[in-house]
Amino acid sequence: MKIKSVKLEFPEGINIILGQSHFIKTVEDIYEIMVTSVPGIKFGLAFSEASGPRLIRKDGTDAKLIKIAVKNLQNLAAGHSFIILMKDAFPINFLNNLKNCSEIVNIFCATANPVEVILAETEQGCGILGVIDGFSPKGIESKKDIEKRKEFLKMIGYKR
Repeated sequence: MKIKSVKLEFPEGINIILGQSHFIKTVEDIYEIMVTSVPGIKFGLAFSEASGPRLIRKDGTDAKLIKIAVKNLQNLAAGHSFIILMKDAFPINFLNNLKNCSEIVNIFCATANPVEVILAETEQGCGILGVIDGFSPKGIESKKDIEKRKEFLKMIGYKR
């Protein structure tokens, strides 16, 4: 077995969700979750099949984000994985609905940070072990940092 890491590539300001799923219907169900959770959402979605024709399935509302999603899954080459790239939206708007989707097995990360995906590769294929989401902490937040956090949440509409 070989362990390797692959960096996901996506534009700054784009949020992503990386997960694992198990059924060809994943693309349709994720598409429905995205468009019914945030009307007018701009997103791209790709899903890697692990059996049958083993294709990368794709959908979304933004051609550029779809293309980037497909490229990331080509680079990962891991079966039964999916990635969603979203513009002007936050994963928090979709995570509960995604977690309740019957074919979704696992969510590895939901972030706008740089992501490295840790993969295991065997003779059978490649699978995701986990992710490195962003960077290591530098310290502990102060009172001023707490105030900044709360102001940021107000600014983006998640706190009054």
